[in-house]
Amino acid sequence: MSDTHSDAPLLRTPLYDLHVSLGAKMVPFAGYEMPVQYPMGILKEHAHTRTHAGLFDVSHMGQVFLHGPDAAAALETLVPVDIIDLPQGMQRYALFTNERGGVMDDLMVANFGDRLFVVVNAACKEQDFAHMQKHLSGRCRVEVLADRALLALQGPAASAVLARLAPETAKMVFMNTATVTLAGAECYISRSGYTGEDGFEISVPADKADALARELLSQPEVAPIGLGARDSLRLEAGLCLYGHDLDQDTTPVESSLLWALSKVRRADGARPGGYPGADVILGQIAGGVSRKRVGLRPNARVPVREGAEIVDGEGRKVGIVTSGGFGPTLEAPVAMGYVETAFAKPGTQLSAIVRGKPVPIEVASTPFVPQRYYRG
Repeated sequence: MSDTHSDAPLLRTPLYDLHVSLGAKMVPFAGYEMPVQYPMGILKEHAHTRTHAGLFDVSHMGQVFLHGPDAAAALETLVPVDIIDLPQGMQRYALFTNERGGVMDDLMVANFGDRLFVVVNAACKEQDFAHMQKHLSGRCRVEVLADRALLALQGPAASAVLARLAPETAKMVFMNTATVTLAGAECYISRSGYTGEDGFEISVPADKADALARELLSQPEVAPIGLGARDSLRLEAGLCLYGHDLDQDTTPVESSLLWALSKVRRADGARPGGYPGADVILGQIAGGVSRKRVGLRPNARVPVREGAEIVDGEGRKVGIVTSGGFGPTLEAPVAMGYVETAFAKPGTQLSAIVRGKPVPIEVASTPFVPQRYYRG
């Protein structure tokens, strides 16, 4: 997820009229008019998702099919992740890297058997579509799915709600994918999300999105949730926001995403390297990095926001905050940022400069709130 600003007219998702009818406050986000909150307000929307189920419109994101028997091997030339051995009916987190080893975008890849289903971030999607067309079209067919919406149903009640509409979804576990009929429409779903809670992401034909959203919202556990709570939920879950915690100048190793770099693609694996920036990334895995992404817990009531400098006890700058805000579940401020590796150990005491004054912060492990993905 990311946001950018430009002078181009704002686009609207298929659910725009529904958002307005529900009283949403609409804001520009990644080139779209998107709901930042509903009358319930961000704090209550956040709590509702943690305790019941929230419905998010993420139709601004990009959806792509890669068709053909060579699609998995082709996609492996662009990501440091094992796609060839991704089982049918499973999804995996992946990263597009550039020649410097920087992260061009983070994405989800699902194996639907005869094709791969790829979901990319809204602000990066045109770049990502062009990247895939340029590098993959000689080996597989790249189909941009411009006529589909994307909904996320998140929270502990999500499974019970979706099982009412499609009973077969109850047996899915974290990162499973399936094709199911919801509200009379063929949908591609995954048991995953961006909140740290159990839940599902649902790709639905654009002309059926409104009907499906209304059916889900008619369930007593479900409330509409805006981008404000989406951001506070993902921050508590320790999940990166592209364009903030990840960017073209930061590698997956610096980003503390080593877990996402498949062993089979590492130096001692069966298919090492072979993607942009592999030499840089493999070198960093072997030799370490000078800075790392860490969780940060401000030891004050003051939120520490993106862009705040991080300093050591002598006042020397040792890092920068990349995401920060109030964590409603924790009832305390939380943040993420990059610090020199010597200061990356949990428990390290540092300060963030907020309005010219140092605020004490402590390096902390993420997630800040335990993830509750359903693993069966």
